[in-house]
Amino acid sequence: MSRSSIVYSTDQGRMCPQCRQAVSLCQCNAIEKSIVKGDGIVRIARETKGRKGKGVSLVTGLPLDESGLKKLAASLKAHCGTGGTIKNGVIEIQGDHRDKLLKFLQDQGYKAKLAGG
Repeated sequence: MSRSSIVYSTDQGRMCPQCRQAVSLCQCNAIEKSIVKGDGIVRIARETKGRKGKGVSLVTGLPLDESGLKKLAASLKAHCGTGGTIKNGVIEIQGDHRDKLLKFLQDQGYKAKLAGG
């Protein structure tokens, strides 16, 4: 039994092993790909790297799809009274609001903890 399948094509790039379509056209696991898999713990960290000394609070590990992240990010920004964005499945809130975010997420039923120093 041969289990070979095309994983890369010079015409289309990476290929999905299940439907044998280009990864950009693959629909067989669209739902699974949109939800970030993790250990079930939401981590809240502070980062200043690459922001000219300005700090942001990062919320990672949320088991939500893109629309769920947008809704949660909007409520987190409103709760903290500041701006923010979503980048690669990570919610960035301007400023150091880790304690507010921790309490808010725990009240929403998430298993959250502070990460980093």
